[in-house]
Amino acid sequence: MRKLLFLAFDLGAESGRTILGELEGGRVAIRELTRFPNAPVRVLGHLHWNIYGLFEEIKRGMVAAQAEAQPVSLAVDTWGVDFGLLTPDGTLLGLPFAYRDTRTQGVMDEFFARVPRAEVYRRTGIQFLPFNTLFQLFAAGKQNPGLMEKTGALLFMPDLFNFLLTGQKASEFTIASTSQLLDPVARNWDEYLLSALGAPPGLMQRVVPPGTVIGALDASVCRETGLREPRVVATASHDTAAAIAAVPALGDDWAYISSGTWSLMGVELDSPLVNPDALAANFSNEGGVGGRTRFLRNIAGLWLLQQCRREWSANRPLGYDELARLAGEAPPFAAFIDPDCPDFLNPPSMVDAIRVFCRRTGQEPPQSVAGLARCILESLALKYRWTLEELRRLTGKRIQKLHVIGGGSRNERLCQFAADSTQLEVLSGPSEATALGNILVQTLALGALGSVAEARAVVRESVEIKTFEPGRAGEWDDAYGRFRQVAGLKGDG
Repeated sequence: MRKLLFLAFDLGAESGRTILGELEGGRVAIRELTRFPNAPVRVLGHLHWNIYGLFEEIKRGMVAAQAEAQPVSLAVDTWGVDFGLLTPDGTLLGLPFAYRDTRTQGVMDEFFARVPRAEVYRRTGIQFLPFNTLFQLFAAGKQNPGLMEKTGALLFMPDLFNFLLTGQKASEFTIASTSQLLDPVARNWDEYLLSALGAPPGLMQRVVPPGTVIGALDASVCRETGLREPRVVATASHDTAAAIAAVPALGDDWAYISSGTWSLMGVELDSPLVNPDALAANFSNEGGVGGRTRFLRNIAGLWLLQQCRREWSANRPLGYDELARLAGEAPPFAAFIDPDCPDFLNPPSMVDAIRVFCRRTGQEPPQSVAGLARCILESLALKYRWTLEELRRLTGKRIQKLHVIGGGSRNERLCQFAADSTQLEVLSGPSEATALGNILVQTLALGALGSVAEARAVVRESVEIKTFEPGRAGEWDDAYGRFRQVAGLKGDG
């Protein structure tokens, strides 16, 4: 196999990166070319994404790439649900809102007065989160009644970058599926929900599968960056979908956790699972690569530790490795939180929010950095166990392994806690799963690889996977019972 070069732009809610991927001889190697911060900007009291600054960073990454190589294609992946609105002539209607903005507070229940909750789930199969695109659009219409009259098109964040790169409009399937506006079976827009929103005709764009070539890079961008018209690919544009494509798994007896700011935990299914039990458990049916469904639950992941670290670092810098070490030194099972409590979505002080939760649930709040870090990591691991039980109950799958991928897979403390809590073998890595998945879907688009199974075999040949064996079952069983009581969760344990 001759060497092929691919360029991936992996944009997360904290930072973005330009990654150069090389495919040769059944192995893939990746190299970071640029890294840049990405944080919402506050404008008139609301949080927005600086789309223009990010686009300049993407072009800077292209300049860095062409200095040493000419990739055959490039692709962008981002977080889900957020979007930009365009006028009919293609002008962006302001900076896209960030999903943690407060404008969607309370709007879910207001929308359910129009379309009942159960009906929304029957039509979309998506976990209810207040910042889903459906509720963002509803909030936008309430706060700016004339907005839809000015709008010609909605593009999700990676689709918006593809438009800026090529001039072509399309909605890639995996990112579209996060919106709670897509029929997961027909894989097209649900016109009933769009009508309930008062959306204008033509607002939503054609849905294309992951691995679709959108077009050639616009000539003006080529001149500016020095690239020679590589093809722009709609990869698995939702970062979690890209990460799952790079799970180095064999067989069908595994679950995954895409671990980072969020912990997205689930399994792959051949078709959506939309029924009253899945609704009651609030699980999502999101689009995957190769025609599969990502049946999963969004769990508030290392966001809690990230926000605490930001507060602690005001006094002295604290790295994640040091926090993991400190957590190991703190007394075990002292206090628990439900990571998905709405109080933790975006509080002014995460440290204070955790301590308030503990007091409200009759627990002694952790006071030290070590105690708070351990509380977060143990609580995440225990929420993984509850989610695993629900996955087994809802799908009937025999889950025997847990693949932890993404940046959180480098947190060995959390990986061991996950193994102990779930009593499953945990396979950790790749930490760069999203970038790898982005690149591997590009290889599928261009025919360099033939299937998702072949792509996963390439990952197994290319990265180191670390194994964590379960232990301390009795202690974690006792802790799980207390955790469920504190979090108000039903369960079998």
